Formats: sequence, structure tokens, C-alpha cells
Amino acid sequence: MSRVLIFGLLLATCSIAFASDPSPLQDFCVADLNSQVLVNGVVCKDAKLVKADDFLFRGLHQMGYTLNDVGSNVTVVTVAELPGLNTLGISMARIDFAPMGINPPHTHPRATEILTVIEGSILVGFVTSNPENRLITKVLEKGDVFVFPQGLIHFQKNIGHGYAIAIAGLSSQNPGVITIANAVFGSNPDIAGDILAKAFEVDINVVYQIQSKF
Repeated sequence: MSRVLIFGLLLATCSIAFASDPSPLQDFCVADLNSQVLVNGVVCKDAKLVKADDFLFRGLHQMGYTLNDVGSNVTVVTVAELPGLNTLGISMARIDFAPMGINPPHTHPRATEILTVIEGSILVGFVTSNPENRLITKVLEKGDVFVFPQGLIHFQKNIGHGYAIAIAGLSSQNPGVITIANAVFGSNPDIAGDILAKAFEVDINVVYQIQSKF
């Protein structure tokens, strides 16, 4: 095998192995959320204008609003809420659950999630990719930690009698979230009913009924 081909294979392997948020090339790159320049990430604020508040987020001690259809609330701390996270490849969230509340099946396209239970008992799980589609699930108690691999569908449910709290760490400054039901049945515009009826093997009127809820 030629040296050029070997070198090309090494480059390809490295580009796959290090596919994640870019590594910082300076002490910090505080996000300039007012910039109109579009890049893969957020433009840096002038370092001379950076202040301590750029690295500060307050309020994660406050309980989120859970009187909604799913009985949960996610308070995120991404680069949009904390500009100092820009280029650092991390973010976090607080998840509050009412009794029997759920954080519906969803994915993070750009991050692995590690979740710690602060209070309560929480059923968690994720589903492996096709064709196995294996459900991996566990009941977590206070102090337990569980990890959801990047891109896989996962969920949480409060199975205790009181409120539950979890803190999640994510391996991207902007992990993104795709809530499966919202994406499939609440897209704008709607996915054609006949497509979803065939995909879910249900009558098309069932699809229309579900779409009307989103």
C-alpha cells in the first residue's frame, strides 16, 4: 500500500474519531449572541469586552413549571443561556418532574447525555439503533448516574409519589433536542398522513387525530 493511501486513511480515521464540538484554540471564546455573522458555532466577543457575567448563569436552583401535558420541565444551560460555554463542548440541564411526569422520547443529535438523580425515583431508558432496537432501561434512585449515548432515542419518567429532580450534563455547547412525537406528528408543514399511516401501520384517521394534538 502506498504511503499516500496510508496517509489518506489515517486522515479519514482521525476526522471520524474527533467528530465533535471543535477544541478551543484560546482561553475562551465568549459567544457574541448579537452578531449577524453565521458560522458553525457562535462568533467570539472581543476578549477585551468579556466580563465575569459572561461565564455566569443563575437560577438552576429554581423548580421548573411542570403543570403541562407531560408533567416535566427542562431548564437548559447551553451557549444561548451562558455565552461563556462557546467552544467548550459542554452544557447542562435541570429536569423537574411532577408525580408520574415524563420527559418524552427524544434525541440529542450532537451530544451524549449523563444524568444524575438529585431527588426521587426515575425510570430511564434508551433504544439502540436498527435493526436490533433494543430497549435498555433502569430505575434510578437519588445519587444514581446514567448515560444516554449520542443520537439515541431516550426518555425519563418519575415513578415516585413526589416530585423528582435530575441534572444532566451534555457533551456539546448546543446539543439540540428532537422530541420524537413533536417532530413526527407536529412538523410544519405536516408530514403526509398516508406516509405516517403506512409507517406506523395504522388507519390514516388515527394519524390525523394525533396530528391535531400538535
